[in-house]
Amino acid sequence: MTATGPGHGETAVLDERLLALLACPVDKEALLYFPGDGLLYNPRLRLAYRVEDGIPVLLAGEAEKVGAERHATLTARAGRGEAAATLGRDLAASAGRRETARE
Repeated sequence: MTATGPGHGETAVLDERLLALLACPVDKEALLYFPGDGLLYNPRLRLAYRVEDGIPVLLAGEAEKVGAERHATLTARAGRGEAAATLGRDLAASAGRRETARE
């Protein structure tokens, strides 16, 4: 099964067993996975990690800082069920209620 990410061509969807193991390399917490975008997102730190050919690029130096507008879009999409949480967490915990309290 594949998903197409914008500008990335065909991207293999990550296996659920792998999702259960993935964490942000910076804060070691769960990420949100957007399979259609080939993207892993940390809403607490507002960092996005790309997935290339089914391989997550979880390098802190390769992370993309996400602005307020894109953050709002991604968290809204996650709230609509368009993302899966890593580390076996539920989506609400991964979206970071703590993070929204800081805004």
